[in-house]
Amino acid sequence: MESHQTSLSFIKKNVHKYNKNMTKKNKSIWSEKAKLLTKDLHNEISLNNYNWHKFRGNKQRRSAELIISAISQLINDGDEIEIENLLKQAISWIKEDVKDSGCKSH
Repeated sequence: MESHQTSLSFIKKNVHKYNKNMTKKNKSIWSEKAKLLTKDLHNEISLNNYNWHKFRGNKQRRSAELIISAISQLINDGDEIEIENLLKQAISWIKEDVKDSGCKSH
């Protein structure tokens, strides 16, 4: 009987979390347009296989990439600690506290 009650309690807890998340999704303060624009900007700014070598040491590009990642996380209800870490890393790039060490294979 105790196992059944534990399972029932687990299900109720998870249903509550699911309902809370769905309510949070449905009551987003961000419009779909804002979410799409953020995604488009993130895709445009993010470094990729084609521009990595060109921009890997550019503090403006690297900090912008981190900032738009933080904005994207914020708009999509991301983890606040992760958002803060992204912004701290962006500031480190701006202040030149971090720099690209280059590719070791070249």
